[in-house]
Amino acid sequence: MIMVPFLKLMFLPVLNVLGPIIIGFSASMLIPLILSYWKNDGAHSGFELSFCITFGTGFVLWLLTRRFRRELIPRDGFLLVTLTWLLLSFFATIPLYVEVPHLTFIHAFFEATSGITTTCATIIPNLDNLPFSINFWRCMLSWLGGIGILVMAVAILPLLGVGGAQIFRAETTGPIKEGKLTPRIADTAKAFYLIYLFISLLCAVCFHFAGMDWGDAVMHMFTTVSLGGFSSHDLSFAYWSERAVGLVAAFFCLISGINFAVHFLFWKKKSITSYFKDIEVRFWFISCLLISAVVTILLMYRGVYENLGDTLYYAFVNTIFVVSTSGFANADYGSWPITVQILLLLGSCFATCAGSTGGGIKMIRLIALIKQGSLEFKKILHPRIVCPLVINGRVVQSSVIFSVLAFLMLYIAVAIISTLFFLFTGLDGITAFSASLTCLNNLGPGLGQIGPAHNFSTLNDVQVLFCCALMVLGRLELFTVLVLFTRSFWRY
Repeated sequence: MIMVPFLKLMFLPVLNVLGPIIIGFSASMLIPLILSYWKNDGAHSGFELSFCITFGTGFVLWLLTRRFRRELIPRDGFLLVTLTWLLLSFFATIPLYVEVPHLTFIHAFFEATSGITTTCATIIPNLDNLPFSINFWRCMLSWLGGIGILVMAVAILPLLGVGGAQIFRAETTGPIKEGKLTPRIADTAKAFYLIYLFISLLCAVCFHFAGMDWGDAVMHMFTTVSLGGFSSHDLSFAYWSERAVGLVAAFFCLISGINFAVHFLFWKKKSITSYFKDIEVRFWFISCLLISAVVTILLMYRGVYENLGDTLYYAFVNTIFVVSTSGFANADYGSWPITVQILLLLGSCFATCAGSTGGGIKMIRLIALIKQGSLEFKKILHPRIVCPLVINGRVVQSSVIFSVLAFLMLYIAVAIISTLFFLFTGLDGITAFSASLTCLNNLGPGLGQIGPAHNFSTLNDVQVLFCCALMVLGRLELFTVLVLFTRSFWRY
């Protein structure tokens, strides 16, 4: 008797909103289905089956829960976000499981989760031999996840009579939210989506003229602007000898690592100064340049490449690939000096901006911690000084700093526990450490057994599922998921 009102109050209204989202997601499966028929690659039955299951599930959920529909509260937003990412990963698994030979369901779920969280750590070998539509589906999942499934849906939810602002707050990243960029949250989501679409189209065109055919150009555009990292080739960007391809990819990784709110301001004001005025964007570019310079010096010192041109090119491009959390590679940086590898892995933890398609802790949190640390030194020397923390001309409340510290401590705790878990389950130290960070940061390739020259197929099922959990945790920034495991969340 107690469970009935509990379900009515907590789950059923959320499932009512989840139904249309699942129906919308099923529509995306029609694109690879059409491509499968066009290319005659034999994978159409998997997409037909997955479309029917996904659409049917979404329709049944919506139909059965219509009378429980109500305005969502912030608590519902966290539950809806988490369920959405998990269920869409499950439905995205179906065509992979049906059409990829010798792929277990757990491995297929890993691949789908990896794509939709923009981690793009692959577990499938022989990518060059996959049906075109399957490779297209893998890459498109990353593109859909890049902007955030719920950020797209938030423009539709108001039409259904469901408030979307609380869901948008649960999905968007970073401790310091922008004020309302437009009067309505749906308009803001649409603006972000249009900017994302424009960057995507420009990226695809640039890839094509750099040396890719249109199929590869579109697929790699999907995973570049989303900072994912899936490729249709086992060699990733090393498949192309043209250096213009790698430079185009690095450029759009840099662009996609910027807060989309800053892109919006640039589009609205038509002034490039919007980028230079934002401290987080400046730190993002400076970090990329500094880390690239250090990597270049270390590679030159160790004599990894024979000439300066090769050293500069591979150091710069692969540094951008890693610190932006895209996870691409056009060189086996797993064979570079271990100092370089660790530097790149740690760089991926902080470099990208909040509100971008990247993962990790985010640059704004690092800036807040550095500035707060500087203020603490001033207070030690001048105990009576009144000096608030200011970022981008705005005073940051102490509650935000506490939130940043809490997030950082939780991130470190999860990273340590995850590393110990991987060690206990049989991975070596460098692989265990990198698997934890690469999944939490939504980076993709790690080091050791999961380096850029390898994939995650050597992991057992328990390790694979744990990686899936870390990818979702990282994509939804820890608190969004972990709050569901607190007693106060379920106390109505």
